[in-house]
Amino acid sequence: MIDAPNIFSLFPNLIAAQSKRFGGVSEGDFNSLNLGLNTEDLEQHVEQNRKLFFTSLGIEESNLASSYQVHGTEILIANEAQRATGYDAVITNKLNLFVAVTIADCTPVLIYDKHTHALAAIHAGWRGTTAKIVERTLNEMQKNFGTNAADCFAYIGTCISKSAFEVGNEVAERFDNEFVHFNETKQKHYVDLKAANLQQLQQFGIPSSQIEIAETCTVLNNESYFSYRKENGKTGRMLAVIGRKE
Repeated sequence: MIDAPNIFSLFPNLIAAQSKRFGGVSEGDFNSLNLGLNTEDLEQHVEQNRKLFFTSLGIEESNLASSYQVHGTEILIANEAQRATGYDAVITNKLNLFVAVTIADCTPVLIYDKHTHALAAIHAGWRGTTAKIVERTLNEMQKNFGTNAADCFAYIGTCISKSAFEVGNEVAERFDNEFVHFNETKQKHYVDLKAANLQQLQQFGIPSSQIEIAETCTVLNNESYFSYRKENGKTGRMLAVIGRKE
């Protein structure tokens, strides 16, 4: 049902996870743990799935701060549980408040500051990645909570991988060359979202030893993860969530 990042295991009261696609009640295209509130799945199925997911983590959905995402760069500073609109990252330093983003190919990034207890959930698709949403989020954590890079631990979760993320010229040219591979045989560009977001974490100053990168891919491991691209838009959504439990 979940992937639990090893990088956060040093902190016993920290809850962090990315959901997988199985273990729920949804059927058909949304089989089976669809957590997306804005999909065409049956509402009662999504509600039951979310209850199953949050129960497995030992937390209440009523303590969640999240947003309807728009592939932008706005960052929600959450002081209480809420369902907002228009934000692609959520940060907080509140105990028993959990922040989450929805995923179905884009890159989820979870961050925890062990000193100030600030944390973040970030949704980084290609638009957010090229607009430096991870860098922007870390700057907001520093500005609002006094976060220092040396105190941060980060997880780059399962998303579409560099071997599956085929893009057109107009997208490829938005990325630095080091993140773009041109396949001569297929005459197509491929982009490495994980590496591009890793660079933003490292440039902020987070040590590489404090960053974990999921090896799995939403497309290549579609039996375990929802993929908007692989399933032509008719699919469920996963959640990446982080927070401190009392």
